[in-house]
Amino acid sequence: MSPRAIRCLVVTTALLALALGSARAALPVEVSGTPLPSLAPMLEGVTPAVVNIHSKTVVRVRSPYADDPFFRHLFGLPNGPQERVKQSLGSGVIVDAARGLILTNNHVIAGADDVQVSLADGRTLTAEIVGSDEDTDVGVIRVEAKDLVAVPVARSEPLRVGDFVVAVGNPFGLGQTVTSGIVSALGRHGLPGLGYQNFIQTDASINPGNSGGALVNLRGELIGINTAIFNPGGSAAGNIGIGFAIPSDLALDVMRQLLETGEVLRGTLGVETQDLTPEIRRALDLAQTQGVIVTQVQPGSAAAQAGVRVGDAITGVNGKPVQRQEELSNLEGLLPVGEPVTLTVQRDGKPLQLRTRLAARRTELDGARADPRLAGARLGAVPERLRRQGVAGVLVNAVEAGSRAERNGLRGGDLITAVNRRDVADLDGFERGLGARGSQLLLTLVRGNRAYLAVME
Repeated sequence: MSPRAIRCLVVTTALLALALGSARAALPVEVSGTPLPSLAPMLEGVTPAVVNIHSKTVVRVRSPYADDPFFRHLFGLPNGPQERVKQSLGSGVIVDAARGLILTNNHVIAGADDVQVSLADGRTLTAEIVGSDEDTDVGVIRVEAKDLVAVPVARSEPLRVGDFVVAVGNPFGLGQTVTSGIVSALGRHGLPGLGYQNFIQTDASINPGNSGGALVNLRGELIGINTAIFNPGGSAAGNIGIGFAIPSDLALDVMRQLLETGEVLRGTLGVETQDLTPEIRRALDLAQTQGVIVTQVQPGSAAAQAGVRVGDAITGVNGKPVQRQEELSNLEGLLPVGEPVTLTVQRDGKPLQLRTRLAARRTELDGARADPRLAGARLGAVPERLRRQGVAGVLVNAVEAGSRAERNGLRGGDLITAVNRRDVADLDGFERGLGARGSQLLLTLVRGNRAYLAVME
């Protein structure tokens, strides 16, 4: 190609690029008198209600060399634990402007000593932690300020796959960011490392820092609290189009319970089950291929009152299918305590509908009431997210200094896995083990990565 032809090609290309650029700049705001669609008017009412949350937690760390005077002098170590500040960034949504109530995630504020909230108008406020629920990852904080803006809340139950949604939050600490997408799936559960799950799945970009932010419909109503992303490369790798949000119905119910009682009640049927395998199905001559087999029914429990028997196969709860233990546990934990429940059961090859009401699952037990040798210990249930990882037993939540439990060797954070060498799965099993004891009380403990035997005297 001659130099003249090359010059003509360059000029032609430049003029074409200029023309295209002008065309883009002149894109019309309406077509045939109809304005082009925009989310801006809706977001003008939503973004003032979405806040950035900065939390700080003071962590006490003790060096393994701090007890040795030589190493303390050599490395200049302090005599005692050191304090480090752990910081967390996230988002929140104002849902009650008059009371200054903000919904967020438990993991954004868990254990925080200081929580600062940055509003969309530039104000920064100190927040009070009202309460949080680890098992659903819902947290509630409160601020005191005038001229707050709250987002209206819609029921999440009518949502359908394909509905358009918008996520608003503070990804990577960049500041308020808006992304859009659709509802990809509903009722998602079975995600590793999380507790009770009934997630809205969306392809709207959700990244680290979006946690606790708003998922809204096209009317600007809150339908979910953004909580998690799925990425095989880790959360730091960012969004790949699979994000999860806590439905607004569940988040509001948790907030109500935290405001009214300071805790969240979980329901239980009072049964122990195992997954239905082909071998069990053949042994029990069962026709169905899904469900869980009841291996134990606690006396006086909701299941006992409904007439559930050992050997029954539970295949559904309130019309929702049950295929694995995990699904039954999830339904128990999310259904309201005291509400009517219908169980679909297979017994002797025949389907049955059994009705009952969920009882409240115990979450704490005073050691002194369980056994005098445990006086001073406060025992608790294993969080659901750990149960899903196969952790069973009873947690020692706290031990009073100088108490009988402390003298017997119990420490806060211990996991009791057996009583007199009999495995225990939960608080009820622990109490049953104590009831069957003789004069000796031997506990199997897990502390850190080691197991111990502790004799209670």
